[in-house]
Amino acid sequence: MSFIATPQSLHFEAPLPLQSGASIRGYDLTYETYGQLNAERSNAVLICHALNASHHVAGIYEGQARSEGWWDNMVGPGKPVDTDRFFVIGVNNLGSCFGSTGPMHVNPDTERVYGADFPVVTVEDWVNAQARLLDALGIQQLAAVMGGSLGGMQALSWTLQYPERVRHAVVVASAPNLSAENIAFNEVARRAIVTDPDFHGGHFYQHGVVPARGLRIARMIGHITYLSDDVMNAKFGRELRPPRSLLRMVRCPRRGARA
Repeated sequence: MSFIATPQSLHFEAPLPLQSGASIRGYDLTYETYGQLNAERSNAVLICHALNASHHVAGIYEGQARSEGWWDNMVGPGKPVDTDRFFVIGVNNLGSCFGSTGPMHVNPDTERVYGADFPVVTVEDWVNAQARLLDALGIQQLAAVMGGSLGGMQALSWTLQYPERVRHAVVVASAPNLSAENIAFNEVARRAIVTDPDFHGGHFYQHGVVPARGLRIARMIGHITYLSDDVMNAKFGRELRPPRSLLRMVRCPRRGARA
């Protein structure tokens, strides 16, 4: 049975230098924690999320149906990442749309919504922001850092940027960099978004719209890159199948009809 999760937020006023040479100040990081931090502060596990996930790693939100965290099967009492033993932290990355400061929020320097003016952030920037959050929580070293896909890239980056602060790293279905083919797919996905008439040069929040059509196409393109050849063949192989209407009739025949 899942436990009740409670989102939290920390504000950071000091500028965070970014890999691009820019910086961001006055930002918030949304996060959740599960389990108890021990007296030695040595049992913390950081879970890094992938592209379309968030800080809500495990548990449910009180009063909200179907609100399980994206890794709820992995994190919790008696589960592989056992919250009876570990203090688990999930952080929403800067630039996300799930709570932490991103393009939809107000730039404290201009008092206008960032939109397309939000600075470019990298995996290294996310890790640096996470390190600041751990500092605020009084955690100097992690028992482990974990993540899959883009979260795995962050876990890898932790071992390079802060090796003294990580005892173990668990990297799932990830890589240290993107292939040329993946970069090409990502560019096509970006073009689908920026050419949507509702994109408005990235300032669509000012117009009260979102580039939903472009986002749908981009998601379809991205999903292709997430699947192996075997899974692609299982889902979209060339084996002929009965039409859906025929399948429904066979499974749920009308009264008096022959199946």
